[in-house]
Amino acid sequence: MASASLPLPLGSSFAGNLSNKYEITRGRPRRVTAKFLNLRLRAKASQSVGYEDDVALIKRRDVIGLGLSASSILIHSLNAKAAGLPPQEIPRLCDDTCEKELENVPMVTTVSGLQYKDIKVGSGPTPPVGYQVAANYVAMVPSGQVFDSSLEKRQVYIFRVGSGQVVKGLDEGILSMKVGGKRRLYVPGSLAFPKGLTSAPGRPRVAANSPVIFDVSLEYIPGLDDEQE
Repeated sequence: MASASLPLPLGSSFAGNLSNKYEITRGRPRRVTAKFLNLRLRAKASQSVGYEDDVALIKRRDVIGLGLSASSILIHSLNAKAAGLPPQEIPRLCDDTCEKELENVPMVTTVSGLQYKDIKVGSGPTPPVGYQVAANYVAMVPSGQVFDSSLEKRQVYIFRVGSGQVVKGLDEGILSMKVGGKRRLYVPGSLAFPKGLTSAPGRPRVAANSPVIFDVSLEYIPGLDDEQE
């Protein structure tokens, strides 16, 4: 039977490399079967590829694992922080007792369609048209959710009453108030925000021409006080 081995000439570079590892006898190269060489080359190649794949896989797993761990830590820390805080209380001009009392207060409806109930009737002057007024307000959608408030900003809102600087319903409602008074205004959509209003994150959005509610207190009239002095 013919031999399945193939001679490798000494002049070839492959043979030169092999001579460092395999014994060369009697002035001629030792025969190495092609099958044996192919198996070794394939094994070496497969080991190299497998090693690179394993390294890449390990790196990907490490990165994904670190990302998931960081996300989990962040979520848990936020949850823990939120769990340790009391629920946020929104300051209001009308508390629970006030709400119950308002049920028995008669509703006043004006020609424009504005409705209001007096929480407390003031004893000071009524603002003339065009004068500045200082007021606190809590603005709500009909469900009672607050979308804006001067109490949260801890600063009275100063504007020129009757000059169109605020929505029509608020302008009209304050013009008939007295300093020191508190009032709940039920503002119809036609006297509120014709184009709607985008509120802060977490607060309800006011749709165009939708009704709103204002609790307002008239604190003082800066311009009128200056003239009296």
